[in-house]
Amino acid sequence: GVSPVSPIHVYTPREVYGTVGSRVTLSCSFWSSEWISEDISITWHFQAEGTRDSISIFHFAKGQPYIDDVGTFKERMEWAGNPRRRDGSIVIHSLEPGDNGTFTCDVKNPP
Repeated sequence: GVSPVSPIHVYTPREVYGTVGSRVTLSCSFWSSEWISEDISITWHFQAEGTRDSISIFHFAKGQPYIDDVGTFKERMEWAGNPRRRDGSIVIHSLEPGDNGTFTCDVKNPP
């Protein structure tokens, strides 16, 4: 049989502004009718302005945050979320002009 699937609703601000050299919080909150499992995972992707490719920049899994070892964010990123509070937010420090683009928060809450 097929196991039932419940949607997770993910909420992020449409636009976030920051100035070069400052820090910005990328908020990601989510809601699920199911309890938050120990296997919850949160992944942040970045697509630079004017490009088609998206790269994974951050991953939370098995209760631990992992900053992906690619891109210019690896030294400037901080986990600010708390999955038990339905929060998957991250902070990017020392903003650079190349940080302009689309950030996507993806949440999975497997049974």
